[in-house]
Amino acid sequence: MATALEIVSRFPGLHVAVIEKESRVAAHQTSHNSGVIHSGIYYKPGSLKARLCVEGAAALIAFCNENNVTYDICGKVIVATTEMELPRLDELYRRGHGNGLKGLRMLGPEEIREIEPYATGLRGIWVPGTGIVNYREVAEAYAALTVRRGGAIYLSCEVTGLKYRGTSTVVETTDGAIEAKWVINCAGLQSDRVSKMAGAKLDLTIVPFRGEYYELVPEKHHMVKGLIYPVPDPQFPFLGVHFTRRIGGGVEAGPNAVLALKREGYKKTSFDAGDVARFGSFPGFWSMAAEHWRMALGEYRRSWSKAAFVHALRKLMPELTADDLRAGGSGVRAQALSRDGRLIDDFRFVYTEGMMHVCNVPSPAATASLAIGKYIVDTLLEHSGENLAKSGQVR
Repeated sequence: MATALEIVSRFPGLHVAVIEKESRVAAHQTSHNSGVIHSGIYYKPGSLKARLCVEGAAALIAFCNENNVTYDICGKVIVATTEMELPRLDELYRRGHGNGLKGLRMLGPEEIREIEPYATGLRGIWVPGTGIVNYREVAEAYAALTVRRGGAIYLSCEVTGLKYRGTSTVVETTDGAIEAKWVINCAGLQSDRVSKMAGAKLDLTIVPFRGEYYELVPEKHHMVKGLIYPVPDPQFPFLGVHFTRRIGGGVEAGPNAVLALKREGYKKTSFDAGDVARFGSFPGFWSMAAEHWRMALGEYRRSWSKAAFVHALRKLMPELTADDLRAGGSGVRAQALSRDGRLIDDFRFVYTEGMMHVCNVPSPAATASLAIGKYIVDTLLEHSGENLAKSGQVR
């Protein structure tokens, strides 16, 4: 939605259509994440993630202010609980400064408790610019503004084929065909499949990872003031189980990261033979499995065992008990995997004639959404060598 909003805002009068296979916008990743406005501390300076996260966070906050979307810049504490994590904590601090973040502060054990009284660690980082928001509300605001500025949104309309015809692309859908000068593929969990419809030669595939949450019971909400995160494992592109205060009230704990056996499968029992066959036959899958099998076993253990999940959380908050938590929701992340078995860390975009494919935009994509939309349009203009405003239609 952010890309469509960028186009209708920059090029009034252009015919823009959003094709959405679900009955509402933000049905999958957008409405199933932690709701965090990331600061940019985790990402390597100079990477697309770093640049677009920092730019996007500022743009998102401005958008929320202008469009009455509730948010809260509550700050975050990143906590190192072992000696092994201390060098990685120092690296995060350097990255934060390298990305221009203001107000970062190293914390000792007592300073951690001054901010989060129930958290325990050897050292920590205070990240004051981190916040929370409901991204479904954000996406719905993007959609409403897109329509007000002349765009159209077709719900319950699934793309079934793409045919480039030299000067335009025919987008085949379950509601008929649409012809467009330019097509931008922002299909999330289905992005690689849509890319292949267009004939893109991809060196990656999307592997779905399900993240599961618990919630603090209401009488324990006081145990978390803002956000409490561990130091992430640099070998894995996920941030580890953490505590997140929600904008609508309540506190979530999680998510873990388990291989999902269905791209849009939110239950432990969700299974799709076609999805499993596709990622299981990809050359890089078994290389990834061989490298990360110990990590995967731990994630599955936390998926099926509440005690194991609580054990991971107690590294941050030793006073937590199983009775303090109840089952919460889940989400599925679209994570790109390379042919050599690497979980691709940075954002990845692929251009084919007349089309731009968004092939890997994991966290912090929600935070960076407005900046990503601008980047996509700028890149499309650069590749096409045309004036988008004169091209007629974008889908």
